[in-house]
Amino acid sequence: MKIGVIGYGARIRGVIGEVQKLSPDCQVAAVVDVNPEKRQKIEQENAEVRTFETVEDMLNGLKLDGIMIGTRCSQHTPMALKALPTGLPLFLEKPVATNMKDVRRLKEGYEASGNRNVVVSFPLRVTSLVQIVKEIVDSGKIGTVEHVQAVNNVPYGSVYYQNWYRDESETGGLFLQKATHDFDYINYVLGTRPDTVCAMMSKQIFKGTKPAGLKCVDCDENRTCPESTAFRTDGLKEAWPFCCYAEDTGNEDSGSALIRYESGMHVSYSQNFFARNKAAARGARFLGYKGTIDFDFYTGLVKVFMHHSTRVETYEFSGDEGHFGGDTVLARNFIDLMQGQAESVSTLDDGLLSALLCLKAKESAISGTFQQIDWE
Repeated sequence: MKIGVIGYGARIRGVIGEVQKLSPDCQVAAVVDVNPEKRQKIEQENAEVRTFETVEDMLNGLKLDGIMIGTRCSQHTPMALKALPTGLPLFLEKPVATNMKDVRRLKEGYEASGNRNVVVSFPLRVTSLVQIVKEIVDSGKIGTVEHVQAVNNVPYGSVYYQNWYRDESETGGLFLQKATHDFDYINYVLGTRPDTVCAMMSKQIFKGTKPAGLKCVDCDENRTCPESTAFRTDGLKEAWPFCCYAEDTGNEDSGSALIRYESGMHVSYSQNFFARNKAAARGARFLGYKGTIDFDFYTGLVKVFMHHSTRVETYEFSGDEGHFGGDTVLARNFIDLMQGQAESVSTLDDGLLSALLCLKAKESAISGTFQQIDWE
């Protein structure tokens, strides 16, 4: 099977690696990338891969079995709108859109195309942890979920302040970068739709008056700053080169949202980007009248606490696979779509709802208002 790749970034290369581990017959046949040096390097490393400057040139020049989009975030919608009309299976990185105009354009283009063979990169929903949580919730063991408390304390938060992610015009803010995953798995487990959100954002740490564009290697405080990458030998000096205390450092460094669902129950969610090491946490508590499910991706533990007895059930998962094993599941699903053997387990409908919720949360935080989650 021949795959065309639009935007040959690090993240999509990781997913391609998962695809090829599962099915060596899947080959990258073409790459569209705006960087001529990258195109030249690709051609030198693999003579069988053709490179193109535009999506149109690739689609006219080759017969493909699937398309994968791994551009920077702001280009996800424009590239998806070019790929959807082909009807080919599409793997689309999140967030599917970075602004309200694009999320509307993408929804309209998606509906007009009739192409439902889209896998959105939401690996958390298909992890073993979330699958067992979904199974327990659906069984009724804890009763109907009436409250969710979710958290994401990101131990690698510097990535959002020291490389290209610091540009908010590219990221759309950190609800779209991180919460989009968490909102999606919560929506998936609950099996119901959000209708209202209110949110707050803070920028308390990663701000300052250092010159715009300053790099750690050029800073006179690079030997004392705990965020300095100037002397790293693990590749971060090149990958995360910028000063996170410069005046052009974008993105909030913490955010919280309250989301009300159709039944009237609500979710509280909070994310933080300056927690480090063992302070890392990512997971949630789903509370029903009969019991509570508690899980954390970093520990690999799922616990079920029954409310009317002393019974506690514990499930333990291990493994260091990408996104806690979710990347492998999505890669398999994309292969199956190309072979006509499955339906998407992470649809563009899911991607659009999560993006809308993130954009409304950001709008709420900026305006200090409650926001309705609807397409009107």
